[in-house]
Amino acid sequence: MDQKMTQNCCIFSKSSSVVVPQPEKNVQLGTLSSNQLDSLTAICDTFLPSIDANNSRGHHQEGNIDDSFTKFLHTSASMNGTPQHIAWMVSNRLQHPKLNLCKLALSLLSTRIGTFIICGKASLSSQFPYMQSFSKISPNKREEIVKSWATSWFKLLRILFYGMKILVLLVFFTQVNEKGQNPSWKALDYSGPDPDFNKQKQENMDCKKREHQPFGPLYEGIISLKTSQKIIFHRLQELGLCVSIPQNFKNTRRRTASPAFIIECDAVVVGSGSGGGVIAGILANAGHKVLVLEKGSYLARTNLSLLEGLSMDKMYLGSGLLATKDMDVMLLAGSTVGGGSTINWSASIQTPQHVLKEWSESYKLELFESEFYKEALNIVCEKMGVQSDIEDEGFQNMILRKGCQELGYPVETIPRNAPSDHYCGWCSMGCKYGRKKGTGETWLVDLVKSSNGAILPECEALEVIRDKKNDNSGKSKAIGVAFAFQNYEGVREVCMVKSKVTIVACGALSTPSLLKRSGLRNSNIGKNLHLHPVVIAWGYFPDSPSISNETWPIAEKKNYKGGIMTAMSKVVANFEGSSGYGAIIQTPGLHPGMFSALMPWISGLDIKMRMSKYSRTAYIFALARDKGSGEAFSPYSVNYNLDQTDEENLKLGLEKTLRILAAAGAEEIGTQHGKGRSLKVKEASLKEFETFVKEESSIEIGKHSVPICSAHQMGSCRMGIDPRTSVVNSKGETWEVEGLFLGDSSVFPTALGVNPMVTIQAISYCTAQAVLQVLKNQKLG
Repeated sequence: MDQKMTQNCCIFSKSSSVVVPQPEKNVQLGTLSSNQLDSLTAICDTFLPSIDANNSRGHHQEGNIDDSFTKFLHTSASMNGTPQHIAWMVSNRLQHPKLNLCKLALSLLSTRIGTFIICGKASLSSQFPYMQSFSKISPNKREEIVKSWATSWFKLLRILFYGMKILVLLVFFTQVNEKGQNPSWKALDYSGPDPDFNKQKQENMDCKKREHQPFGPLYEGIISLKTSQKIIFHRLQELGLCVSIPQNFKNTRRRTASPAFIIECDAVVVGSGSGGGVIAGILANAGHKVLVLEKGSYLARTNLSLLEGLSMDKMYLGSGLLATKDMDVMLLAGSTVGGGSTINWSASIQTPQHVLKEWSESYKLELFESEFYKEALNIVCEKMGVQSDIEDEGFQNMILRKGCQELGYPVETIPRNAPSDHYCGWCSMGCKYGRKKGTGETWLVDLVKSSNGAILPECEALEVIRDKKNDNSGKSKAIGVAFAFQNYEGVREVCMVKSKVTIVACGALSTPSLLKRSGLRNSNIGKNLHLHPVVIAWGYFPDSPSISNETWPIAEKKNYKGGIMTAMSKVVANFEGSSGYGAIIQTPGLHPGMFSALMPWISGLDIKMRMSKYSRTAYIFALARDKGSGEAFSPYSVNYNLDQTDEENLKLGLEKTLRILAAAGAEEIGTQHGKGRSLKVKEASLKEFETFVKEESSIEIGKHSVPICSAHQMGSCRMGIDPRTSVVNSKGETWEVEGLFLGDSSVFPTALGVNPMVTIQAISYCTAQAVLQVLKNQKLG
């Protein structure tokens, strides 16, 4: 939600004054009925009930229970306004194939018979009328019932548990009041938004320094479509772009309504991330008129919120709540100006040699063995200021590095597109100083400075407009893109960009659906999707360890502060092997919402105890270069199958992460497994430790047992030398439509195995050169 919406369109829970974002005026809270909301409230209070602090004694590891922790225990989900917020999200944000089944479950749980069908005999009462609706069941019994859903033989019940658990915990720990605070954060030892950033924003306000630059370097190139048509036309014409209102528009495909106006340019780029941003900057620098269409909004520097919930809503695809159709894999993808490069964790790793070898030899793509591609890698890294120095390492990366050193595992420093003193844990919500060099601070700046293009945020590409060629080839030619937006009156308008070339760079989850909506029929579109599946282990490192240790991370270190990714181990990566298929070990950036969503839920008390250790709990994950693949029909309809080899690599990686955490000095370790088992390392014998590690790393991954996460999606429109097995050729141009290029991770022939930003930019740099040649040939022709 943007700041204006948060201020002007909210309701307040009477008990806690928690801000619950709302849509525009005159739009009701949601489509949930009062009965459904009643069931939802009962579920929320089952996951996060109000607990008497006296009942928690003996569970709290820090001894003294202060007022903030007592208040945290006492506050239930409903006291925090969580059910109302989720109801709003169900109606205005969530898009998932199982959403209607969730609503059906809420309806059934509001009735006595429906509750018996879903909950079984555990829902029965010993008193007449014996059957009772879910909200009338005692809290203890409700907790038992909800816990049973997690391991139910009935898949839909497991999906209901997993989906509701994520929603309730994520919303509860990310909601904020009118002061931008959450009542649980103090008990979690979490500061909320970066205090230094808030201080800087206030100083800018006090000194009246809020001019163009604080909003970021793209300010002059951003054209808001929520202004009058006259202003839009004026801004576009200032940049030399021709704008007209069509009189007799003819759409040969007839999928899109006649446009309100038409913009003419040399190139239209759909998407502004690591692919689209690079191509747009290069074309504009070469003197071509370029228009960038971006589905997300523009948030940069001092107009960031650095609030987890608001940032996910405004900067992530699907508000950060994407998952595969079976809810087995959680998906994170950027959707803002700058795309994933704006919200990623700074890792800037070049394409590994074994991957280049596979792509050039097995897939016959000569590009990846060429000097041209090596040059592209160097150019994009130089542009981003990639370097490998660190002045002060953050908590989690210190743990990873120390554990590897103790065990003799290989560990190395991750190159970052940020300076050595960049000590920021909030980069997943945008970079507060613009020191992380994503496309919004580099290539798109080139576009703006060239005065040859503009960026239109908050518009959705509907289809690529095509026209038949007159050469009897049967092929068509891309002539532009139709897109939709909401004008300043809130009315949806459809417009068209007419262009000489068209570049689609929506990301591996969204590019396939745009191509299919545009009538492309290549059977490979949407297939061969790879996700870099991730599994996570955790270790607890209290401020004051039970055993004195001079190398223990100092108390000021918190898991949400410091560079998010600075250390990596390839102990199970198999980079030197013939296949290169293995798993790398890294650390994530998790603020309370995502942290809680990934933690196992055993009971309301247990999750609050786990969350009370938040700031000193280190998360380390294993990421597999996956052989398994899936299909992306749309961002909201994704199938994925984990290959057995990938599962074994993840299990081996999980074993190593547990050992790393223990070797680094963790007092307690565990995984995301639904049973929530943990081991107090200092109290365990060697045999007990080995047994725990073996058991936790051998459990089946996925199927709602050990959750899987993915922040990298690729391969859904892969590059190749044959249209029967690929979507684009080595120049990035689709086999099916002339003048239509793809510029994102969807073109990867296989999974990459490391963080993909540099590889996406390098391939897109090469694609941009091919586009330049097409434009040159058209001019000469």
